[in-house]
Amino acid sequence: MKKDVLLCGVGGQGTVLASKLIAAAAMAEGNTVHSAETIGMAQRGGSVTSHIRIGEEIGSPLIPFGQADIMIAFEPAEAVRNLGYLKPDGIVIVNTVPVRPTTESLHPTGYDGVEMVEYLKKKATCITVNANELCAPLGSSKFFNVAVLGVLAASGRLDIDGETVKKEIMKRVPERFVESNLKAFEIGGTYACN
Repeated sequence: MKKDVLLCGVGGQGTVLASKLIAAAAMAEGNTVHSAETIGMAQRGGSVTSHIRIGEEIGSPLIPFGQADIMIAFEPAEAVRNLGYLKPDGIVIVNTVPVRPTTESLHPTGYDGVEMVEYLKKKATCITVNANELCAPLGSSKFFNVAVLGVLAASGRLDIDGETVKKEIMKRVPERFVESNLKAFEIGGTYACN
């Protein structure tokens, strides 16, 4: 298998954990995986981008522009910012709930993510997901990072068995959060089928 997956969001959304779960699941199925994160000012709400490259003949952990098969975007503006990485026939799974930048409190612009999502729909194949709605049964949108992996697995685009991802959740998530994260993954898979 050869697959390039880009995850993007802002600090605190769980982008890095999601990328580590994808990479670990791909390796558990016998694939060669390269990954890298560009974190920047993530602790202050800055951009976070994770590159996952699955396949034998990959020379760099960073996905070249125009080569990502899948983009998982935790925030609409970050999806637009990273759209240049996506292949023409790639797919974007985007959270429609925006994270308003700190500057929004100083000079309100009315940013609500709607324009960004509409732009994405014109430019790429999109699966839109409202993190608040998806994670409502869990009581917190903090589980979106794992729930969106359920959406991805159910889409059939990743070519990694959902059971393999669940095993990696059990290995890599702190024990007290395993049950909630497994439920999040299942909810995401159900959401994708609706």
